[in-house]
Amino acid sequence: MIDPTPNEHAALAYAGDMGGDYLDSLGLTDLAQLSPEQWQTFLSCVIGGYGERLQELAAQDARHLSNLSEGAPF
Repeated sequence: MIDPTPNEHAALAYAGDMGGDYLDSLGLTDLAQLSPEQWQTFLSCVIGGYGERLQELAAQDARHLSNLSEGAPF
């Protein structure tokens, strides 16, 4: 990812946490030890978490921009 936005940085951190939480729940840290099903679940946590967080942040941005465009503040 070249020049990630602040939202992308935040989503990456969130996705990493989601993947880490899943690995913690398994009691594993070595990705090579994951079964194919566990690997798919790990990827789902990371990729899904990234997308979910980006959507949440985009919605927050949209609400903020919507509030700013409701007219002159005077």
